[in-house]
Amino acid sequence: MSLTLVKAWGEAKARLSAAGIAGPVIDARLLVEAAADATRVDIVTDPQRLLTPAQEAILDDYLSRRERREPVSHILGRKGFWKIMLNVTADVLTPRPDTETVVEYSLRDFPEHAAWSILDLGVGSGAILLALLAERPAAKGLGIDISEEALAVARDNAAALGLAGRVALLRSDWSAILDDGTFDLVVSNPPYIANHVIETLEPEVRDHEPRLALEGGPDGLDHYRTLAPEILRVLKPGGRFAVEIGFDQKEPVETLFRNAGAQGVQTIRDLSDRDRVVVGKKKPLETAT
Repeated sequence: MSLTLVKAWGEAKARLSAAGIAGPVIDARLLVEAAADATRVDIVTDPQRLLTPAQEAILDDYLSRRERREPVSHILGRKGFWKIMLNVTADVLTPRPDTETVVEYSLRDFPEHAAWSILDLGVGSGAILLALLAERPAAKGLGIDISEEALAVARDNAAALGLAGRVALLRSDWSAILDDGTFDLVVSNPPYIANHVIETLEPEVRDHEPRLALEGGPDGLDHYRTLAPEILRVLKPGGRFAVEIGFDQKEPVETLFRNAGAQGVQTIRDLSDRDRVVVGKKKPLETAT
C-alpha cells in the first residue's frame, strides 16, 4: 500500500531523528511537501492522500541525502528569506533567518518611495539586496561578488523576482572598482569564520557551504579590515551601512568602523538575542548656519 501524506511525514521524521538531524519535524515536512507536490495545508486537510510510487521514490532519495547531512535548501534548490523565495545552490551560502536582521535594520528610516542606491558587498544568492529592493520599489542596487557562480545564482533570483531591471551584478574583489561617495546604503554579510574553526562546524556548513563565503582569515576579521574603510569611502555623506558579524565579534568590528571614521556605530541583536549586525553612518556634509 502506498504511503499517505501523514504516514510519509511520520516515517520521514523518524528517519531523520534516527540520523541525528536537528529539527527533523520541519525538515521532514518540507521534504514530504516537495516530493509529493503538496502543501502544509494538504497534510492537515487531506492527510490520507496517497503518494504515487514515483513520489515515494523521490522522497526516499531526499531523505537519504538529508541523512548524509546535505542541507534541505540544496536538496530542494530553494530557500525562503524575508518575504521572498530564492534559488540556492552549493555555490552560495544558504540564507539564514539571522541575516534578516540586516534587512530589518536597513529598512528603518528608508522611505518607501526614496530612490536610494544600495550596494551589497558579497552578494551571494542576492538575499539581502533583493529583499530590500522588493520592499522599496524606487530603489536600485548593485551586487558585488568574487564568485561568478554566485553571481549567476543572484541573476537568476533577480529575474525570477522581477527585479532584474533595478539591479546590476558585477564580479570584483569587494569595492575596488567603485567610485567614492556613490551609495546611500551599503550592506554586507562577509566571510567571518576563523579558518581553523570551519572544521568544527556542522556537516551541513563544513561540507556543503562554499569555503570562499566562510573563511575570514586566522581570526575571522580579515574582510572587515578591508571593508570598514572601503564602505566609508563609497558611501555618500550621511549614508548608512549594516554589516553582519559573528556573535563574538562586536567589539573588534565596531572599533574598525570607528577608526575608519564612521559615526553612530552600534550593534543590533538578532531574534536569538545575539550580537549580529554592526551599523553606522558616514559623517554628513557640514551645513552652513
